[in-house]
Order: sequence, then structure tokens, then C-alpha cells
Amino acid sequence: MGIEEQKEEREVLDSIFPDEITDVTDTEYRVSIALDVSPDYSIDGDDAEELPTILLHVRYPPDYPDEAPELDISAPSNAPKHPLLDIQEDKPRLLESLQTTIEENIGMAMVFTLVSTLKDSAELLVTERQKAEEAEKEFEAAKAEEEENRKFVGTAVTKKSFLEWRERFRQEMVEEEKRKQEEKEIEDKKRRVAKEEKKLTGRELWERGLAGKTDEEDEEEGADGLEGLKRLKVSG
Repeated sequence: MGIEEQKEEREVLDSIFPDEITDVTDTEYRVSIALDVSPDYSIDGDDAEELPTILLHVRYPPDYPDEAPELDISAPSNAPKHPLLDIQEDKPRLLESLQTTIEENIGMAMVFTLVSTLKDSAELLVTERQKAEEAEKEFEAAKAEEEENRKFVGTAVTKKSFLEWRERFRQEMVEEEKRKQEEKEIEDKKRRVAKEEKKLTGRELWERGLAGKTDEEDEEEGADGLEGLKRLKVSG
């Protein structure tokens, strides 16, 4: 019964994947599966022809489908390596993703379902890595922006730093007020001295050596001089 079911499934698969199936033996073949992933992550940014492809190797055991098929995964020969998918490293995870499908379909033809499941699992893996890469880029961009913003942002204010700043500010205000008061006192003293000098009499200025003789004093000295000359003449 297994052989007949295997032949029937194989005929159906030929009609579904006319260009994707390659026979190895009567009971073994491989199916080429092209993955639909974002063009941004295709090889060298080329079109869909360059999108990643994986090969599902299927071998029927004698009792298939009552027994699980033997499966393997590989990359096409000479295929360029996709930046987000490494068939050799990812093979265990991809094969593991098929186990539930196998268990649920024992006793029934399951290769078409396995192909669909493998395609979905591989595309999901690429998508997860794509999102992780985008998140990392966004994180690095945000980090760089934060570093740039720090150049224009002062130190964060805490309660302690604010109190310290306020104390320094108050001290600076006290010192500034003191300096202004001292300057004012010096200026006031200068004005008082100038005002007092204006109020002094001619004699006070003379006594203090602040001015020359007055006109009245010159006239008195002149009169005294003439009187002396008259006396000298009389005596002669």
C-alpha cells in the first residue's frame, strides 16, 4: 500500500512543482524552494531571481506515509550565500520546525505540507534576523544621537547639585554687594573731600598750602613797603 501512495503523491507533486522537483532515484528526490524575503536583503540588492533558495531532500522509506519520510536540507551548488541565512548552520532549526507537521500527518501524504512549512520557517527566520538587524541599526543611531546631544546638554540637576549651586550663588551675591558697597564708600569719600575744599576760605586755603596769596594781602604788603621807603627818605 505504501508504494502506491508514494507514486500517487509523486504525480501530484510533479503537477504542483513541475520545475522545482529533481529525481535522484525512484524513491528519492529534491524540491527547490525559493524564499520570498525583503528585496533589501536579497543578494547584492538584485531582483527576485537572486533571492535565497533551499533544497528539501526527500526519501521515502518502504512504509511511507505510515512512516515519516527521511529529510535533509541543503543549498544549491554555487549559490551565493545570503547574509541572513546560512543553510549549514540553520539546518537543525529548520528540520526541527518540520517535526510537528510530520507527527500531525503520519498516515497521509505530507510532502507538499512539509515544503510549505519549511518555506514559512525559513522566511520567518530571515525576517526575524532582518528585524534584529534593523533594531540594532536604530539602537546605534539613537546611541549616536544621544552622544551628540550630550555635547549640547548640561549636567543633569539633582537636589544636591541645586543646593550647592544656590549656596555658591548666594555667596557670590554677598561678595558682589560688598564690593559695590566698598566702591560706593570710596566714591562718596572723594565727593566729600572735593565739596569741603570748595567751602574753605582763602586764608584756610593759604594755611593749608592749597592756594596762593589773595589780592588783599598783596595790596597790604605793597602799602607797607611804600611807608618804609618814606621813612627812609625822611631819616636821610
